[in-house]
Amino acid sequence: MQLLPPKSTTADYLAQAEALAAEFAQTAIERDKAGGTPLAERNRLRESGLLGLIIPQEYGGLGQGWDTVMQITRKFAAVDSSIAHIFSYHHLGVASPHIFGSIEQGKRYYSLTAKNNWIWCNGFNPLDRRVILTPEGDHFRVNGVKSFCSGSIDSDLIPVSTVQDGVEGFRIAIVPTQREGVTVNQDWDNMGQRQTDSGSITFNHVFLAADEILTPDPDRAIFKTFRSCLTQITFTNIYLGITLGAFAAAKEYTQTSTRAWLTSGVDKATEDPYILQHYGEMWMNLEAATLLTDRATQLVQTAWEKQENLTAAERGECAIAIATAKAFVTKLGLELTSKIFDVMGTRSTASRYGFDRYWRNLRTFTLHDPVDYKVKAIGDWALNDRLPIPDFYS
Repeated sequence: MQLLPPKSTTADYLAQAEALAAEFAQTAIERDKAGGTPLAERNRLRESGLLGLIIPQEYGGLGQGWDTVMQITRKFAAVDSSIAHIFSYHHLGVASPHIFGSIEQGKRYYSLTAKNNWIWCNGFNPLDRRVILTPEGDHFRVNGVKSFCSGSIDSDLIPVSTVQDGVEGFRIAIVPTQREGVTVNQDWDNMGQRQTDSGSITFNHVFLAADEILTPDPDRAIFKTFRSCLTQITFTNIYLGITLGAFAAAKEYTQTSTRAWLTSGVDKATEDPYILQHYGEMWMNLEAATLLTDRATQLVQTAWEKQENLTAAERGECAIAIATAKAFVTKLGLELTSKIFDVMGTRSTASRYGFDRYWRNLRTFTLHDPVDYKVKAIGDWALNDRLPIPDFYS
């Protein structure tokens, strides 16, 4: 696959992503069983140029919005949620200096990422406070272990949430993956999202220059809290993509392989009244989930465009829309990825089909943060008009 010309349109990038998704789908079942690192697929993403989607054109990127990134993320998730996971976390990493750093840091990392075709991974995980940042003269040292570092193997840069003595909250450091003292521990061995390289990273007396610590612009007090909104809308689109993928797989199997039940009174499964009822219910809920997710995604893009002019109320309303979509998609997805077996039948549980991967991947990923707390925040808004307090999860 060749890089698209500079004057390509959003439609061109979506078509390119569609072609990549079809390619990834061919090996998704086997790779899910094997686990490990999707190195070949990550290289295809490097070659495609799509890693520069969110980088503004003036810094060498494609200048697309988060709505485009989310559409592509959803396409990938429908066939291979591990690839969608790595792809989306890359973009969250790319945007981190823009959000948490100074204007100059944002520009610098955008430009260097586009020039070097870097891949970013994840090292935030605010619940894990084991990575310590220590001043040493005019530079810093980083020590500790960070867990759930998605996309870490074969990455180029790690945005890491660190703890510094005497400093409230977190300080975000940008650590080159290949720097001396950084060890990517290939210890991810979970039932789902098996090719996301979401294991741990050890930092042993790692050198950091002062400008590798992100320094927030005081004029962007609200905007610097927006990263969690981007994270949550990313998750929502991946969850929806997995659910849509499960529905599409079940539909094809039902049309080609499922048998009508012996007392149904019909010859074909596609005419079985109870199968039709299940599909009707699944479709109605998928339509609602898609509309909620599309609305929340558009609100994210609108809020992103406001930058330092984003107000607390606008940010909060965006967070509520995301929480609503995420909670709905989570509940629907976990139900649908199990219900598909009701419309496919016993033979569909054969391991060669890999239909169980939809539930395993979704169940693993949706445990990132409890959906109950999203519903509580929505209830507090619906009843008491209280917007969520910005943190790493809302």
